[in-house]
Amino acid sequence: METIRFDVAAGVATITLDRPQQKNAINGAMTGELAEAVATVRDDDNIRALVITGAAGAFCAGGDIKAMLANRDDPAARQARMRFHHRWLEQLVHLDKPVIAAVDGAAFGAGFGLALAADLVIASTRAKFSMAFMKIGLVPDFGALYTLPRIVGLQRAKEIIYSARTVAADEAVSLGIALEAVEAEALPDRVRAIATSLAAASPTAFMLSKRALNVSQLNDFRTMLDMELTSQSVAFATPEHGDAVDAFLDKRPPAFEWPARED
Repeated sequence: METIRFDVAAGVATITLDRPQQKNAINGAMTGELAEAVATVRDDDNIRALVITGAAGAFCAGGDIKAMLANRDDPAARQARMRFHHRWLEQLVHLDKPVIAAVDGAAFGAGFGLALAADLVIASTRAKFSMAFMKIGLVPDFGALYTLPRIVGLQRAKEIIYSARTVAADEAVSLGIALEAVEAEALPDRVRAIATSLAAASPTAFMLSKRALNVSQLNDFRTMLDMELTSQSVAFATPEHGDAVDAFLDKRPPAFEWPARED
């Protein structure tokens, strides 16, 4: 692969956006490689969690403006490119495995949208987020029109999109855009600890929880209770549940435990 690095260790896959001279801006080659990597994570049962990050002190500066200009006068080509983005992005959002975005430096435009597609965003204290689209006369993409208002609320999402301002790491945490902000040098270890922890969780329980949470804001209370009933019935029958109960009764450490922060 030319524009990303893809590594797997101890059940955790890592996608590193790797166009450092362009602050990891997304071009056509990168979208193809991202689609391939996401499909690999989806189809490999030995991969239990995914981390998405960027190289050289940046997450992703958004779409590559020069690459966009190639289809400037061809609306059909632009739409075809976006439909391709949408196919793998939807796979990423609905991946039945934990997805963590490790954001250091800029997450602008499509990069911001990509981060929001993760289950969890862990930021460095120097992370910066911006829906920069208004500055170049475009509409937010990479799913941000769906994800951002569900995270920060409709009025705040409008303000962030309309103003195209930069959101610093501490504000990102206060708004719920990021779960935590840690020093840049601590970011890889913190993200690895969370990913490794989630990789040890019951894959069935995680899958059922994520699927329910992804549709929770689209359904009424009765529907979610029905989903809870069905999902819990499946989870009760899994070996992971049985093993966890045995460990509790035997006073052994559980296989899954959320890692505490060291600072």
